[in-house]
This record gives sequence, structure tokens and C-alpha cells, in this order.
Amino acid sequence: MTDAASSPIPSPFAYPAYRAFFVAKLGSTLAQMLMVVVIGWQVYDLARATMPMREAAFLLGLIGLAQFLPVFALSLVVGVIADRMDRRVIARVAVGLELLCAVVLASLAFAGSTLLWPLFAVALALGVARAFAAPSLSALAPNLVPPAVLPTAIAWNSIGWQAGAVLGPVIGGLAYDLAHPAPYSLAAVLLLASLVALFLIPKVPQRASSSGSGVESVKEGLRYVRGNPIVFGAISLDMFAVILGGATAMLPIFARDILMVGPDGLGLLRAAPAAGAALVALWLTRWPLKNNVGVKMFFNVGLFAVATVVFGLSSMLWLSIASLVVLGGADMVSVYVRSSLIQLHTPDDMRGRVSSVSLLFISASNELGEFRAGMMAGALGAVEATVLGGLLALGVTVLWARLFPELRDADRLDLPEEMLARDRKTEALTPPN
Repeated sequence: MTDAASSPIPSPFAYPAYRAFFVAKLGSTLAQMLMVVVIGWQVYDLARATMPMREAAFLLGLIGLAQFLPVFALSLVVGVIADRMDRRVIARVAVGLELLCAVVLASLAFAGSTLLWPLFAVALALGVARAFAAPSLSALAPNLVPPAVLPTAIAWNSIGWQAGAVLGPVIGGLAYDLAHPAPYSLAAVLLLASLVALFLIPKVPQRASSSGSGVESVKEGLRYVRGNPIVFGAISLDMFAVILGGATAMLPIFARDILMVGPDGLGLLRAAPAAGAALVALWLTRWPLKNNVGVKMFFNVGLFAVATVVFGLSSMLWLSIASLVVLGGADMVSVYVRSSLIQLHTPDDMRGRVSSVSLLFISASNELGEFRAGMMAGALGAVEATVLGGLLALGVTVLWARLFPELRDADRLDLPEEMLARDRKTEALTPPN
């Protein structure tokens, strides 16, 4: 009798639906990063023309808040929708909204607008699009491949995201130097390609969620996350570490006023964490973590915090880029472990809601982290805010290791047996020739 476990696991790219999904996610990530990095530069550059650095830093924090508020207001509701409706349709609508944002930004740039409020309005709209896109895409991915292929697919998802995050800021900075409308026009083309790819994904099996009310469904998702110490610990650790240690909002300040490298240098700085993360993600596709995943996760969150401190203290471009590369690589290990644990330990009919809760925490870490950094930089200065944030993130890592021993002691990224049994029918997805 042949041992199924010894059979070679196919690549996720053997499945045409996953190939279309990967293209859609890569294109939308590239476009998002193009727009986000250029919006941040524009806001800071326009603000610095009329106000001192600390007041301009405050506006950078508000950009992060504008992107977070829609996610905070909508993500849990969207999670319920993603468990009840076709996730492909939700993603298509969200990418369509992002495409509209890109067209508006390109039009404003062509017109030579120097107003700040339209940039804040578009940032708000991008937050709405992200609130719908992220839970639906995250919940859709496990439906496209069999459970045994899912960990590899998650690593490739991370590579796609990180590749977009590496190339997007660099291309955005260089394109903005050439012509202000160029990055937004390119983003529109990429989003159009993503939308086409989403329409190529056929309808896939999706377990219907419980038939309770929307409010009860939201509560059910929250209860599931709160009652699972591994999932809750992983999500909350990421949230607090990045809220306190996130330095991305400060990059325009470091690029313009500390390292003095301009928008093209900002693109390099913004791409550096994603470059480190992409290298680690590529490594993980070839050599996935085998054991002691909890300890490795905590170690790398601590390394993320230390790299943040080094970046804050650096006044040399090469050291700043190197510390950001290390920061991104360390964060990738945390993302890989967290994403795998959440996807593998969550039933399909709960994935939309659990993904929305995860998005809420992650968005809180990213956008609220930017808001926190902007407020602290306005009060203390950019260097002081970055260094203090990194030290606080290191403290949170030590505290969480004590509060969540189940997460700390997690050994392997195994599929729970009940999940294998429930999702066994997904194996009917046969790789093409």
C-alpha cells in the first residue's frame, strides 16, 4: 500500500486558478505600493514647503490613520460577507475601486494639483478597498489548492506580496522623478491586469457559513480568535510589535531631512524591508520551518525590534538599508508562521471572518503604527520616536513569550487531523498537464 504522505506534493502553480490568483495579487500589490509610497512623499513634500518638519510628520501620521479607519469600520462586516458570498466577486469590486483611485490620482497629477485634501480622500478610499480585498483574497486562497499544498502556497503568496512591495516603491520613486503622473498611470495598468486575472478564476468550492445574523456571525469570528491562544497570540503579537516598532511612516522624513536622498532614495528605503522579506520567503519555499516554529517566531520578532533601533540611529544610507533588509527578513518569518497557523487551524466556513479579524489587527499594526510614529515624531523627533518604538516592541516580544506559552511552545506547522478530514474533498482539485 502506497504511503500518501510520501507522494511528492505538487506546486501550487500546477493549479490554473492559483496561477490567476497569484497574478492578481502581485499586480494589485505592486499598484498599492506604487500609490502608497508616492502619496506619502507628496504629502510630506507639499507640507514641508509651508511648515516645519514636526508638523509635516504629524500629517504623515494622519495619512496612516485615514487608511486605517475604513478597515476598522468595515473589516469585520466584510469577513461575514466573505463567508457568505462569492469571494471572487468581492475581490473584483475592491480592485475596481483601487483602479478608480489610481485614475483619480493620475488625473490630479496631470492637472498639477498642490492640494492636500484630495490625497487624504484617496487614502481613505484605498482603505475602503483594502477592507474588502484583503479578507476575500486571504479566504479565497485556501480554496484554490489542496490542504497539503497550502503551506507552500502561503509562502508563494508572501513572495508575491514581497516582490510587489520591493518593486513597487522603487518603480514609484523613479517614475515620480520622471513625471508626477507616471506612477499612478502605471498603477492603473497593473490594477486593470489584476482585475482581468480575477475574472479568470473559476467558481471554487466554498463552505457556507452559519445562517445566524450578521452581528452574531461577527461575534462568532471574534470568539473563535479569542478562544484559540495560538491564533490570538500570533495576531496580537504582530499587532503590538509593529504598532510600536513600525518605521515606514518615518521614511519620507529620513529620506528628505536625515539621509537627504530624495524620492528615488525613498523608494530604495521603502523597498529594503520587502527585499529582505522576499529573500526569506524564497528560502522558506525551499526549506520550510520544520520544528520549534514558536521560538523562531519570537526570536525574529525580537530581531525586528532591534533592527528598528539600528535604523533609527543610523545616519548612513547603506546602514539604514541594511537594517531595513534585516527588519523585513525577520518580519517575514513571523508572517510565515502566523499565516500558516491561522490558515491551517481555521475551518473554511470561518476563514473569511478570521481573516477579517487578522486584517483588523494587521491594519492596526501598520496604519495605527504609522499614526503612532507620526504623533511621536511630532512630539519627540523622528529619530527619537523610531528608537523608542523599537525598544518598546522588544519589550512586548518578551512579555508575549510569557503570556502565550502555547504559541511559544508551538513545534510544527502541521495540518490538524480534523482539518484534513473536513477538507479532504479539496484533493479532488487535480493539477493540469
